[in-house]
Amino acid sequence: MAYLAVTFCSLFSSVAANPPWPPHHGHGWGESAETVVTVDTGKRYQPFDGMGFAEAFQRGTQIYGADGLSEANTSYVLDLLYSNKIGAAMTILRNGIGSSLTNPYDLMKTIEPNDPGSPDSEPTYDWQGTVKPGFGLDSGQLRVTKDAIARGVQTVYADAWSAPGFIQNNSNENYGGYLCGVTGIDCDGEDWRQAYADYLVKYLMFYKEEGIHIDYVGFLNEPDLNVSYASMLSDGQQAADFLEVFYPTLQASGLDTEIACCDGSGWDQSRERIEGIQAAGAENTLGLVTSHGYESYPDTPFDTQHKVWETEWADLNGEPTLAWYTNGSSGEGLTWANNIHQLFAVSNASAALYWIGADNTTTNSALILLDGDTVHVSKRLWAFGQYSRFVKPGATRIDVSASDASALNMTAFENSDGSVAVQIINNGDSTENVRVAGLPLHWHTKVSGWLTNNDHDLTYVPVGRFGRRGVHASVPPFSMMSIVTSG
Repeated sequence: MAYLAVTFCSLFSSVAANPPWPPHHGHGWGESAETVVTVDTGKRYQPFDGMGFAEAFQRGTQIYGADGLSEANTSYVLDLLYSNKIGAAMTILRNGIGSSLTNPYDLMKTIEPNDPGSPDSEPTYDWQGTVKPGFGLDSGQLRVTKDAIARGVQTVYADAWSAPGFIQNNSNENYGGYLCGVTGIDCDGEDWRQAYADYLVKYLMFYKEEGIHIDYVGFLNEPDLNVSYASMLSDGQQAADFLEVFYPTLQASGLDTEIACCDGSGWDQSRERIEGIQAAGAENTLGLVTSHGYESYPDTPFDTQHKVWETEWADLNGEPTLAWYTNGSSGEGLTWANNIHQLFAVSNASAALYWIGADNTTTNSALILLDGDTVHVSKRLWAFGQYSRFVKPGATRIDVSASDASALNMTAFENSDGSVAVQIINNGDSTENVRVAGLPLHWHTKVSGWLTNNDHDLTYVPVGRFGRRGVHASVPPFSMMSIVTSG
């Protein structure tokens, strides 16, 4: 089905640009008049599938002590990522399908290291060859996946950055070659599309043998970029050429994994490829539309029958920071709260994923930064947690509005159990006193508030309830609060 689109205007264009939500100067501290926020459970938008991240390219090995993290802090990091009580309660994991011949850190080992010589020759797959000593199969990702599922992750998405080099016209997994056999690409008359389809299905089968179901599989990652690491280029027509082979192959496998496409580097780049797939008549082969948020900022919804996920985004160039708010820089938690709001309220996304969950890094590329046995938790994690802790897979975004609330960004979701979570971001420099009306309040309904800012990390705060008329709360400057009702 097509999801009801909203017409809010995008307020900014790039996470790397100037602060997208500049400080709003309103009333003095604590002096704002009460703003009425109205929730309408009858006006419904897109479904919610979850929030998540990746631990690809062996980032997961850092969680398990590759750089000195103790077992106690391994458990602590996993709790921060997945716990519904003390963490962000993430429910989606994105894995990388490897294409490299070896697996030193920052590479992912392929399950087919040897060129069979021709697309019709029998391939030799090597699942055991993907072991990262000390960390397990699939360059350590199998262990990450098992622990994630044990701690509540509900959806696993496996995505290939590149096909093996022998399948591409440049005979290299890097530097953006093209899949041999698609429109406009001649590899001495050889068509490797079926070989690549079989390769991806075999990867899924290996996970099935380990007791893990992969929900979605992608065959492209940022197919608009020619880069020095694992990459493969494709336009929409060329993607459709592969789907022509991949879809029936996956259907014949007996797996109920669905195909995702195309993980473009930005919203415009992904839209272009989806439109090409649609023009080729291949949209029906997809189960999910995917995009990143780098090269072009998420804006208007895609015109597609499928759900849309933002599957990778991070601040890769900004000044490193763990802060919630100082000056609105690109890595701050408040900035990411607004980015997530944009994805749900404007772009009608059904999921939002950060690039890396936890990693040994000093940049903003991860939500949790590891340094030996020291764990640094960025406020970006709690921006994600404000949604993922209280909005569960299967929820539906519902309408929320307020007049004269220029400092506020708001979303609301109704969970399948009838509970409602309203997210209120105050981008202003004064406290916003709000009365939330339209909530499904009954005598037995419990209501709670959860605050994140410079001083609070998803902290419980009491809110005032006045019968069935509404809920009153005060949202401090440069803060985010979730108001949550019980089902």
